[in-house]
Amino acid sequence: MDTFEILKNFRGLSDDEFQAEPWCYTIINTNSPRVLDIPMAQGIIDFSRHGQMTVVTPFCMMGAMAPASVAGALILSHAECLAGLALAQINNPGAPVCYGAFASNVDMKSGAPAFGTPEQFQANLGSGQLARKVGLPWRCAAGSSANINDAQAANETQMGLWSCIMAGSTMLVHSAGWIEGGLTVSFEKLITDMEVVQIIAELCAPTPQSEDDLAMRALWEVDPGGHFFGCQHTMDRYQSAFYDPLIADWSNFGTWTENGEQDASQRALTKWQDIIADFEPPKINEDQKAEMEEFIAKRTAEGGAFPVS
Repeated sequence: MDTFEILKNFRGLSDDEFQAEPWCYTIINTNSPRVLDIPMAQGIIDFSRHGQMTVVTPFCMMGAMAPASVAGALILSHAECLAGLALAQINNPGAPVCYGAFASNVDMKSGAPAFGTPEQFQANLGSGQLARKVGLPWRCAAGSSANINDAQAANETQMGLWSCIMAGSTMLVHSAGWIEGGLTVSFEKLITDMEVVQIIAELCAPTPQSEDDLAMRALWEVDPGGHFFGCQHTMDRYQSAFYDPLIADWSNFGTWTENGEQDASQRALTKWQDIIADFEPPKINEDQKAEMEEFIAKRTAEGGAFPVS
């Protein structure tokens, strides 16, 4: 409730304006199997009554909190999600909701969560179809169980990410930075993962089809057996024609060696440190900021929200 007040005051909204459309959302995790505990249920009630979006997301780990099969986990996840969505609609028919799913398996040798597995991939594909069956937007997630930013970390996050993309995810989280099953964030991995996210964003953008893109003049200009390095079409486009990598090094081995032999994690370390060093806070209304800080200080002095009993 305090968060709602902060949002309304900071954005200068009346109660009716805030209620009329979503200004924030919350992730509601069921406590699998088949438990919607009091804090999560209260979150659904509060958000739905105030017209804000709830993303009901069962966290089903196959072999631990869900059956040790993809089909069984999907049944459990679907039932838990529908229960949470029903609670939102009981409190406020038409309240904005999002179908959430996050199912993977555990390592049966240790019980630790595993991500980027074939089972997570299959579960994501199934969850996407279930979300479309009930006609709702769908939140899904990637993730990684690796402990450092290495090849395992990249592979696991990419496999989870691709399954979300292929299944038509509306909201995709945990696609960058996750290591140790979500217990830790790696800034280096955040950067290297964002390279993949940006490449996928480019892939999903419409392919240009203008007359210039068709490049007929360039095809006429370059003779058979020639090259396009110096033709006018290339000269007009060379600075912006292709994706410019965030962190990847496309130089050959000799050039890479001469430049210090830095691997991707080392380059990512420099990148995030530069981002922090060069950070400039966004411009905001100072009066609204002061009002928000005063409200936070007042509520903090009062002890904040009452604990849920």
